[in-house]
Amino acid sequence: MILTLTRRTFTAALTAAVALSAPLAAAASDKPLTIVVPYAAGGTNDAFARMLADGMAKELGRNVFVENKPGANGIIGATFVAKSKADGSTLLLGGTGPVSLNTMLRAKLPYKLEDFASVAMMFDGPLTITVPTELGVNSVEELAEWSKTNGKPVRYGTLGPGSVTDLYGAIFGKTFGLDVRAVAYKNNPSSLVDLIGGQAEMSNATPIALTEYVKTGDLRMLALTTAERDPAFPEVPSVAELGYPQLQATYWTALHAPAGTPQEIIDSLSAAAVKTVQSEAYRDLLSKNGQYEKAGGPEALDAQLAKDKEVWGKVIEDQGLKLN
Repeated sequence: MILTLTRRTFTAALTAAVALSAPLAAAASDKPLTIVVPYAAGGTNDAFARMLADGMAKELGRNVFVENKPGANGIIGATFVAKSKADGSTLLLGGTGPVSLNTMLRAKLPYKLEDFASVAMMFDGPLTITVPTELGVNSVEELAEWSKTNGKPVRYGTLGPGSVTDLYGAIFGKTFGLDVRAVAYKNNPSSLVDLIGGQAEMSNATPIALTEYVKTGDLRMLALTTAERDPAFPEVPSVAELGYPQLQATYWTALHAPAGTPQEIIDSLSAAAVKTVQSEAYRDLLSKNGQYEKAGGPEALDAQLAKDKEVWGKVIEDQGLKLN
């Protein structure tokens, strides 16, 4: 049977299609937007999220709220977003740990990478190789020599199994052929107290978390995990400069939506987020917290996820790491 599509029929069909898509677009623009932060309130990620919410609210002309859902290395917050309606009303302030590393390390996660749609890459920042001043070492080579000479492992604090700081310690150990021991903490401050107290030999915490302790002389930053020196820490060499490009590493922050969110909604949210992060005020906030603006759309975030799989995925495979 041959069906003939008349002009009147075509017009009616087109009108119906537009009518069906209109409620979705209207719902996305009218409903409040919630940015879920998978960490506790009061931290730097919280500050980043709240300034982002303010900027996106102005760009989108809708209410944008921040909701903290901490716990389980970001799994609680990420699970909430993965299972939310794909209508542009819920986003995850995700990053290296909650989405990328968790999905590579944990077979029993209540979500998988494909449960998220990339919205926007936002910023990243370096780690450090830091020691207690009392240890008496002044370079990464001296730290390695201390371990070998004394026959002792290099103990280092992490934010939990499978976190960036955990995996970075494994890379450090492999580079220098050292026995390294990860010790998990609930937060950076508690790990640094033990580091200063001699309960550990190394930290891979971010520069901003260490600044005050470095100023008091309790800690010494041996290197930043960057390709070049950071103007904010001109006296600290980069790992690439020291001849260890394999030790370069960053942790990043981005926005993810539930998979299935319509592309036109993704594009709108992405544009608002990128414009906010590229503003002078936001860049100033990042700079004060040791972060670098790296704003980009879904493609930029997809590229970062692919790079993580190449870099961190190899570390996970080499170490035979699997977490429940």
